[in-house]
Amino acid sequence: MAEHLGDRLARLRRLADLTQEGLAERSSVSVDVIRKLEQRRKHSARLPTLHALSRGLGVELTALLGDPPGVPSTGDVEPPQLVAVRRAIMPPLFAPPAEPNGAERLSLPLLRREISDGWTLYHDAEFGRLMEVLPGIITDARFAAAVGNADEKAAGQAALGKALQLGGHLAIRLGKIDLALSALERAMNAAADSSDPLLSGMISNSVAWNYQRQNRLDDAEHLAVYAADAVEKEQGNTAEGLRVWGGLVMSAATSAARSGDYDKASEMMTTAENATRRLATLPPPIDGKMVSVFSRSSVRIERVRLAVQHARPEEALNLAKGMRLSADTPPSWRTWLLLDVARAHADLGNAEGAVKALERLRQIAPAWMRHHTLAVAIVSDLWAGPARPPGLRKLADFLGVAN
Repeated sequence: MAEHLGDRLARLRRLADLTQEGLAERSSVSVDVIRKLEQRRKHSARLPTLHALSRGLGVELTALLGDPPGVPSTGDVEPPQLVAVRRAIMPPLFAPPAEPNGAERLSLPLLRREISDGWTLYHDAEFGRLMEVLPGIITDARFAAAVGNADEKAAGQAALGKALQLGGHLAIRLGKIDLALSALERAMNAAADSSDPLLSGMISNSVAWNYQRQNRLDDAEHLAVYAADAVEKEQGNTAEGLRVWGGLVMSAATSAARSGDYDKASEMMTTAENATRRLATLPPPIDGKMVSVFSRSSVRIERVRLAVQHARPEEALNLAKGMRLSADTPPSWRTWLLLDVARAHADLGNAEGAVKALERLRQIAPAWMRHHTLAVAIVSDLWAGPARPPGLRKLADFLGVAN
């Protein structure tokens, strides 16, 4: 079972040579919260609290959160699959582009289809499978960006940018933040030479997410706002441009919320949700998987998440009530919604409602749920509570938290 948040907090606090009172003073988090976490009387904390604690400890947020979903760490040398991903993102210095395996794979439509399929694997949390196929995709894209006439090279650079962006997202999920930033820097360079005017905006959103993971919330918000303004000015009249703009606004709102400014975040989210009405009046993107996730569903899911994280469970459940998810909502977003609904019910003392949401989550994403620290924390809190509704025992056994 993964290391408990409280154990991780205590270990990092001791490494920083801080008492519980000292950490409370440096982070502006109450000593009672810190004590309850370290004593395992509290199994989770809200993201603004975790950001404040990581700042007080002088560590990145990832150090406090531990491993991301589905990617346990053993402390051993990196596995060959990850080494291959790293080598594809950062090839040997001064080496010529590697030849692809089979000239037929250099067809740009086929290459874009492979990249699109890679994003599907990512959103399905199939990180192991993605590690296997991504090196070949990046190699093919890098070669496509280096051959042909100017227009062909620009199209190849666009494919390379999307492939490297995918590599950056995968690296973030694997907890390799520095590798992610290297991938995204290379993706941004490809975007500058590409035929896709929206690519730099999409990659900016990914960089902002990387900054959030590093607890650089001001940097993340400023980057997202700057990129959103540029997209709105140049490409705001297309469905693709609106989706990229909306994704950036949502990212800026998330950073503001994690910094403690919920009102500002809520205002941004309302602006984004209102803008989704325009999507119905515009021709849809040719390949939505290659563009930012932005729809009424995705905005509402993110609003639910922010409400839960800021101790507004009633608001979260009202936002989630009767929500109809669009067909292009990725499975990862659907799982987050169920987890947040479970958290909101638990916060209101409705153990039965929380268990129903968690049972649904187990049905659609068992592997994701088993490794997600928040899912484990919610079930642990419910198991330690006064009421144990039907179904809780199976969930506790499944996650290994039953006594």
